[in-house]
Amino acid sequence: MSAVSEIPRSKWRLKPGSWPKTLMLGGLILFLSLLLAFFPGWFAPYDPTAFDYNALLKGPSWAHPFGTDSFGRDVLSRVIHAYTIDMQIAVFATTGPFIFGTLVGAFVGYAGGWTEIVFGRIVDAVLTFPFLVLVIAVVSVLGPGLGNMYVAIGVVGWVFYARIVAAEVKVQKRLDYADAGRVMGYTSTRIVFRHLLPNAITPAIVYWMTDMALAILLGSSLGYLGLGAQPPASEWGVQIADGKNYMTTAWWISVFPGISIVLTGLGFSLAGDGVAELLRIRR
Repeated sequence: MSAVSEIPRSKWRLKPGSWPKTLMLGGLILFLSLLLAFFPGWFAPYDPTAFDYNALLKGPSWAHPFGTDSFGRDVLSRVIHAYTIDMQIAVFATTGPFIFGTLVGAFVGYAGGWTEIVFGRIVDAVLTFPFLVLVIAVVSVLGPGLGNMYVAIGVVGWVFYARIVAAEVKVQKRLDYADAGRVMGYTSTRIVFRHLLPNAITPAIVYWMTDMALAILLGSSLGYLGLGAQPPASEWGVQIADGKNYMTTAWWISVFPGISIVLTGLGFSLAGDGVAELLRIRR
């Protein structure tokens, strides 16, 4: 066998046996969530922004299973349409940091030296402050809105992916197959992107799945504070904020969006656990 064939391009493998139950359950929840996100009009019985002043603060009933809010809007319809925005938040708020952080982490982990020292100082600076505080600070400067929220999360969030990938690449580059590539004259770009990174990215993918759940929580928190999605948009955080003054008289306005946040976050968490069981790095 030649030295080239001994250099693995990827060390991922599927764990023998049946698929993890956590992945199947999480995948089912996410499938239903995506179905509601892409086709909310199929399931929502009413227009989520339509006012009905004859049905103000009505409790759950056959006509309005989740009740109505202070403007007579159907809460069920607003919860369903909120899947579109909140699933968008989960994807858009994490994909950019995942890609950029992975690239930076691969470079830092392979190069080492002064790049690792500089990156370490950046990590220390970011971890000094709570993540939510940093995001709120950036959004406050840029202004409220989903676009600025994505920018704020991206400015801070990439550091966590870069730290994970850098640590894994640093381990992988010491293995025999990386040394074999250098001896055979492979370029650093080929070694990193065709051999090291595919074997080091698994923990980042698992973290990405969990981070999507955290992004929904963060997006809802910013929406509640008025820094994320703006009224009258159907977004779970905005809905909870709309119902905060009616918790004793119209609890359904805030409770049902809160349940949706928990269920969707649970779906991402279970899927992340399932992916962690499926993807294994051969040592």
